[in-house]
Amino acid sequence: MRRETDIRTGRKIVGVCLGAFGLGAFSLATPAQAADLPLKAPALRAVYDWTGFYIGGHFGYGGGSLGAGTNPLPLEGALLPHSVIGLSGGYQMGYNRQFANNVVLGIEADASFTSPEDAPRVTPAPFNSSIDYTGTLRGRIGYAFGRWMPYVTGGFALGHTRVNINEDPAPVTIISRVGNYQTGWTAGAGVEFAVSGNWSAKLEYDYIDLARRTYDLSGFGLPNVTVDPRIHLAKLGLNYRFVDIPWMAPAKPEGTTALPESDVWNLHAQTTILPQSYPSFRSPYEGANSLPGRGQTQTTWTTTAFLGVRLWEGGEFYFNPELAQGFGINGTLGIAGFPNGEAQKAGAEYSKIRPQRYYLKQTWGLGGAQEDVPDGPNQLPGKRDIDRITLIVGRFAIGDFFDNNAYAHDPRADFMNWSIWESGAYDFPADLPGYTRGAIVEFNRKDWAIRAGAFEVPGAPNSDVLTTRGGGSVVEFEERHSIFDQPGKLRLGAFANSGNTGNYRQALSIVATDPTLDINDVMASIRHANLKYGFYANLEQQITTDVGLFARASWNDGQNEILSFTDVDRSLSGGLSIKGSYWGRPNDTIGIGGAINGLSAAHRDFLAAGGLGLLIGDGQLNYRNERILEAYYSWRLNAWSALTFDYQFVANPAYNADRGPVSIFSSRLHAEF
Repeated sequence: MRRETDIRTGRKIVGVCLGAFGLGAFSLATPAQAADLPLKAPALRAVYDWTGFYIGGHFGYGGGSLGAGTNPLPLEGALLPHSVIGLSGGYQMGYNRQFANNVVLGIEADASFTSPEDAPRVTPAPFNSSIDYTGTLRGRIGYAFGRWMPYVTGGFALGHTRVNINEDPAPVTIISRVGNYQTGWTAGAGVEFAVSGNWSAKLEYDYIDLARRTYDLSGFGLPNVTVDPRIHLAKLGLNYRFVDIPWMAPAKPEGTTALPESDVWNLHAQTTILPQSYPSFRSPYEGANSLPGRGQTQTTWTTTAFLGVRLWEGGEFYFNPELAQGFGINGTLGIAGFPNGEAQKAGAEYSKIRPQRYYLKQTWGLGGAQEDVPDGPNQLPGKRDIDRITLIVGRFAIGDFFDNNAYAHDPRADFMNWSIWESGAYDFPADLPGYTRGAIVEFNRKDWAIRAGAFEVPGAPNSDVLTTRGGGSVVEFEERHSIFDQPGKLRLGAFANSGNTGNYRQALSIVATDPTLDINDVMASIRHANLKYGFYANLEQQITTDVGLFARASWNDGQNEILSFTDVDRSLSGGLSIKGSYWGRPNDTIGIGGAINGLSAAHRDFLAAGGLGLLIGDGQLNYRNERILEAYYSWRLNAWSALTFDYQFVANPAYNADRGPVSIFSSRLHAEF
């Protein structure tokens, strides 16, 4: 779950994101995020000129074939059917030159990444093939009709395919994977339209034909398989064109400037790379979900675009495609208060694209005083009534609107630990990356607000499939106050989830009658619609202009399995955030925080009997509260990027006094525009 920060400017960041985008096509991780449009622009002139360098991003859908007998993995299509590509998305960069006869010649390079596998639709097979990404280097020939430019394109193509060898008979248990690059050609056509400012939008179709590649699987006792990709891609994209680079050939003639900017839409983006490691620690025994005692280093990288469009008065639509790559330490297992807020339970070796957010927001003003709304990610600039009713429907992270906190709520900018930037015992409904679908309504006044939501829940604990069988709900009251002229907020929330979970005591009782049974198999067999409920309290208080305090307390009933978030039944957290104005670095931040997490008695007994939770399970348990200390320093590099150094100390990881403590060292590079 993430909180996106404000954006300031511009063109320098485009270059940084471009570097990250290109690197993401072939390296370990993938996140670069972008943002900010200037909102004031020069007057419109009569002629539009397509000449210039540009960078951009695209999102779309693809299909095709990997060849006969390859058992291709079905990849997620969200609202569209699954296919060998599923959803696709990535980056492009290029250069156009428009001639006096309106012919436009250009060259473009791009990288497109596929979506995650559609796990429920994977059929049993000894192996499965898949394509991870494609890249092309193409020429473009177009003709400019003012702001419209149809074009044809073609050139060189590259793709990375792989074959997963599965443990018989379960297709989801991969015992080995083999990957290779394959080259080929591509051809396609599209149309591009100059929208506003230096921005243009395009619709493009590409056909990609890669040379066949034979995988030798004899070492696994399997016949050879020939992967022969034939790919169809449909893309919607946005490009930002540079028109004022000093070293670009002759100055443009009068009348070829960019279009006026528009406040009807905006675009922001971000990129965050977060390496994290820990040294060896005391570990006399380990279970299936234990943090390994030998030490480890892992890296995550995310890239997100934030597109907003004003549809009508009070009506807005937001869309956030995101590329994510890499893994949390130990595959995001082993600590209940997990140390990396960017780590997803659905980690990937190569970048995977998901449409993380798409939602409609309708605001009804009730009259009276108004407030300014600054331009930002998922926030169109303008004014709105302070007294208002807001309705949000679609896909989002519950933390986008609930349990917010000015000092601890954004693992891309402040604290990284799950139980510090969120109420640890709030088992909010979410799929593996942390998002759900539902509806939220909010009534806002000057000094208080009340908001409530209803959401889909996963089909089972740690499932990536959301369902309407059962559901989640939350109600939050927010009070705003001042103490000695220093602002603060108090949020109180109550939640209830009905999901397909098992009861700890029931599972323990069944195993007590027959000790030969595996308690995890028993738990899976008794899952049905069960209720989990609880509450949270969340305080933020400014102490002085550059010092803020935060605190959270949360609790759930702890009788049935955790469904979505993490293995915490009660949690206390708090800390301080200090700006660097005291030492001449006003944009730097020091954060110091801590958390104490605990489990219900039934939950403890289940883990002690060998049970596995969402993130933890050592096979046995010498129970103690999990205690976490986190300190970070965020060093602001410039207006659009920051480098953070972070240390976390975890005593009794996974509530086990026999193991640990663990010291975790992190750095974080975050850029936005």
